[in-house]
Amino acid sequence: MKAGEKKRYEIRFSGSGGQGLITAAVILAEAAGVYDGKYVCQTQSYGPEARGGKSKAEVVISETPIDYPKAQHLDFLLAMNQAACDAYYRDLPAGGLLVVDSYLVEQLPTSRIVAIPFTQIAKEKFGSALVANMIALGMVGSLSRQVNPESLKKALLARVPAGTSALNLEALQLGMDEAAKINLDALPRSLQNDDEV
Repeated sequence: MKAGEKKRYEIRFSGSGGQGLITAAVILAEAAGVYDGKYVCQTQSYGPEARGGKSKAEVVISETPIDYPKAQHLDFLLAMNQAACDAYYRDLPAGGLLVVDSYLVEQLPTSRIVAIPFTQIAKEKFGSALVANMIALGMVGSLSRQVNPESLKKALLARVPAGTSALNLEALQLGMDEAAKINLDALPRSLQNDDEV
């Protein structure tokens, strides 16, 4: 590791209960830890309502041992609905990346953002919103550059219910393919809150 290089990378998946974000976070953590051999911590929290309530799951990935398991300086925030975007956007420092489901997030708080209609894509391509989390996971895995794509696929296959492997893999690959079209260098360098302009 080079001098001054960040030792840990912090990702938060956020949305509502029932969107499968905790499953996505667990798969990412297992890809990084089990298959890529990195140090990893995965934590999660739910709102008072299980399904439909606000939920978040965090994954901390590091090349060195992790001394604190929760995210302190987010690098990447995935917001799968407006409530999550509104609640957690301010936790993302300058230079962090915000990815939102533009089907469910209409008010965008920053210009440094990747907006993809994960839920709409899932409904149109697969006939169900249930795999929106896997499309989002494919994008998070690719854009964060913290896991090997093959490791992500192996972790997914080890975790999803029997009989859904092909569907989930296709959704994951779709997210990776969408990520490949995005030029992060073209985004503004830092977050810019419209309220502060």
